[in-house]
Amino acid sequence: MKRGDILLIGLIVVIAAAFLVPRWLGGDSSEKDHNEKRVAKITVDGKLFRTVELTGEEQTVEIKTEFGYNLLKVHDYGIEMIDADCPDKVCLTFGFVERNGGTIVCLPHKLIVEISGSSGEGDDVDVIVK
Repeated sequence: MKRGDILLIGLIVVIAAAFLVPRWLGGDSSEKDHNEKRVAKITVDGKLFRTVELTGEEQTVEIKTEFGYNLLKVHDYGIEMIDADCPDKVCLTFGFVERNGGTIVCLPHKLIVEISGSSGEGDDVDVIVK
C-alpha cells in the first residue's frame, strides 16, 4: 500500500466516526420519541369522537357512526386503519402513522385521525418564504 492509500483510508474512517460518535453519545432520537405521551384524536363530522393514547400494547378501536364503520389498530406507539366499509377503501392505504401531525382520513365516513403530543417533532416551522 502506498502512503496516499493509507491517508485516504484514514480520512474515510475519520469522516465515518464524525457521523457515528454523536449518535453513540446522544442516544437514538427514536427512543426518546417513545417517552413522550402521544394521542390520536378521532373526529367524526368535525366533532371530537374519542381520544386514544398511543401505547406499545396492541388494542383496537371500533368506530360505528351513522356514516359507516371503521376499525383502527393501536400498536408500537402508532395507529393504523385496518378495516372500513367505505366504497373506495382509500383510508386503508394511509398505513401506520406514528409522528406528530400524522393523519388518516376517511372522507365517505367524515372521519379524521390526527396524531398529537407534547411539543417536539412535527411542531416546528419547516420553512419560511418571503
